[in-house]
Amino acid sequence: MLGTYHGALFLNTKVAMREETHFHSCFQVSHEFALNFNPSNPYCSGIQGIVDAYRQALPQVRLYGPTNFAPIINHVARFAAQAAQQRTASQYFVLLLLTDGAVTDVEATREAVVRASHLPMSVIIVGVGSADFEAMEQLDADGGPLRTRSGEGAARDIVQFVPYRRFQNAPREALAQTVLAEVPMQLVSYFKAQGWAPFKPLPLPAKGPAQAPQA
Repeated sequence: MLGTYHGALFLNTKVAMREETHFHSCFQVSHEFALNFNPSNPYCSGIQGIVDAYRQALPQVRLYGPTNFAPIINHVARFAAQAAQQRTASQYFVLLLLTDGAVTDVEATREAVVRASHLPMSVIIVGVGSADFEAMEQLDADGGPLRTRSGEGAARDIVQFVPYRRFQNAPREALAQTVLAEVPMQLVSYFKAQGWAPFKPLPLPAKGPAQAPQA
């Protein structure tokens, strides 16, 4: 399973490298601790930093169920809620979850996703292995808004589920494109709903007159 997770991490390189900064806060799902065991500075430098942290953490933890998503979704949602208070289209969060098991806390995860649908964030779930990921497909909710048991509906679709096994023999770009397929519209739909216009791009520096090369 270590090799499979490594493959999924590296195939998602394009997802992470689209950010201007290559530092990523990494938390393990079970259930909310920094992958590098440094909660005051949970950032990893680039994809290799994430892989290195995973290698170092693996001998120190016991991999065991249940597979609970709600804690880490709620954790990222707290950052997104703080960003939303700025009332500008300046920050949007993308949570990437790699899992080899079906979600256990289904109802709690539904509630977490519905709450998060009101915030500037998206959730990408990559299912690794051959587990039954039917519950993940339900979270994706492409057929209609996700609802909690009480009937509360999501404000918008923020979940994209991708089974990794479909892309093991495909070009890297295929997985990256599928993983990112819904994020642009999810981002735009959130900021449009808030009425927040995107920042204007900074003007390019003026170019001086061309000079002849020195002899």
